[in-house]
Amino acid sequence: MSIAMQWHDWLALFGQYMLLSLLSISGAITTVPDMHRYLVAQNGWLTDAQFSSSVAIAQAAPGPNVLFVALMGWNVGLNAGGGIGAGFPAWALGFFGLTVTMVGIMLPSTTLTYFATRWGHRNRTRREVRAFKQGMAPVVVGLLIATGWVLAAGNHAGDAPAWHLWLLSGATALIVWRTRIHLLWLLGTGAVLGAVGFV
Repeated sequence: MSIAMQWHDWLALFGQYMLLSLLSISGAITTVPDMHRYLVAQNGWLTDAQFSSSVAIAQAAPGPNVLFVALMGWNVGLNAGGGIGAGFPAWALGFFGLTVTMVGIMLPSTTLTYFATRWGHRNRTRREVRAFKQGMAPVVVGLLIATGWVLAAGNHAGDAPAWHLWLLSGATALIVWRTRIHLLWLLGTGAVLGAVGFV
């Protein structure tokens, strides 16, 4: 995939990730639905497959949860440079896209977290602080459900019903909720089901 991006597009991408950074309650993964809207649906800078692969690869890899943002930026940069086969210019734009998205997602939330944590620690016994912490739990759960919905909805082909994807998603959620099976086993099972063509 090849796209054309001007300096104002890169600036808009940086600004979008800065805004999402301030909305990323409980981690950047909760902003995946809006990232999909912006990168895939609105601007067409990534395909559904590139978007879903960025999230899946980063979640399977060891390290911080936010790595999927770097992969999205990398893929946007590669697409702007003409694809992975375009050589050094595409790779350089890939690194530039990675930097734009990672700095955008990390800078505001890190700064806000630093100051809010210091304040919250000093005032941890106040009723308002305890109520805020308890009230955020349902918000986080709702954002994670929206993320799962976007990822599952973007992975079926054409107009074919995706009942098997929803069945697999529901079964996985139930297993995670009710058992202590490690997530890597579930990811491996999903990879095998994908390899045999079930999903």
